[in-house]
Amino acid sequence: MRESAAKNVKQFFRRKDIEFSAKRYGIDALGAMAQGLFASLLIGTIISTLGEQLGLDILVTVGTYAKNATGFAMAVAIGHALKCPPLVLFSLVAVGGAANELGGAGGPLAVLVVTIFAAEFGKAVSKETKIDILVTPLVTILVGVLLSMWWAPAIGTAASWVGGFIMWATELQPFFMGIIVSVVVGIALTLPISSAAICAALGLTGLAGGAAVAGCCAQMVGFAVLSFRENRWGGLVAQGLGTSMLQMGNIVRNPRIWIAPTLASAITGPLATCLFGLKMNGAAVASGMGTCGLVGQIGVYTGWIQDIAEGTKAAITAMDWIGLLAICFVLPAVFSWLFGLFFRKIGWIRENDLKLDL
Repeated sequence: MRESAAKNVKQFFRRKDIEFSAKRYGIDALGAMAQGLFASLLIGTIISTLGEQLGLDILVTVGTYAKNATGFAMAVAIGHALKCPPLVLFSLVAVGGAANELGGAGGPLAVLVVTIFAAEFGKAVSKETKIDILVTPLVTILVGVLLSMWWAPAIGTAASWVGGFIMWATELQPFFMGIIVSVVVGIALTLPISSAAICAALGLTGLAGGAAVAGCCAQMVGFAVLSFRENRWGGLVAQGLGTSMLQMGNIVRNPRIWIAPTLASAITGPLATCLFGLKMNGAAVASGMGTCGLVGQIGVYTGWIQDIAEGTKAAITAMDWIGLLAICFVLPAVFSWLFGLFFRKIGWIRENDLKLDL
């Protein structure tokens, strides 16, 4: 009897495409959340900043509307990744708005957790009754909003506390935390998870955000330069402005190819925090973007502009620009190239180990 019931439950979940797995929730949903953040908060911040710099109020207004849609965009993106049917997907708009607002500074993490539950409950009841148009949105919204009221404040507080602790520790110990944050976030960027979503969920800004930018850039620029002899200009652009995640297949085959850019991140991280004082005071999601579409660098720049507007920064200096270029482009390229030469010489990196199918 129990075996039959368990089999029926498994068949029901399979039919509803409800999959309880680390990949579905920790990779697919998390990555989608980052895309939702990019399509709302991040792009809105860029548009608003552009409007402020050009004196175009219309762009500021457009950017403001985009930023205001953050919670809704994240929830719909997550629902899409979870393969929600239309009525569930559309109902998640209300869920995302509630979770993001009630989650406060840790809103992105609250949206992720609450939306997953609401989406799966919505999928479970979808098309199971003759009044599906009422039942599905009712269940999805009720579950999502009630959980938002119950969980989101605590989730938001916890995420904010963790992010705050990391930022406090980085200010207190910029050298060691610069290494740790840079290496960990950089590795997350290359793994098939979302470093941008992690930074956004923790609200990672300030000096810790600068270390995160350094680590992400070290991975992207590092792999782009390290693999130039195999992938030439196409690989340089695909990895340098796209994602170092393209190398994951090669890393699985030979993990030692990952050492060079990771060592580079361990060097550029503390240089960012201790020497250049590089800070990310723009949108936290940009801390985990690296050189992808130059989003990390744009985020740093928007942070400068915001600091000037708030009176906490007098002006953008030549040292600011030198630090940004050195940490994001020059040093990752140089260090990864030098480490790569050494590892190729001792046979840790062999011919075509870094080859991509472009």
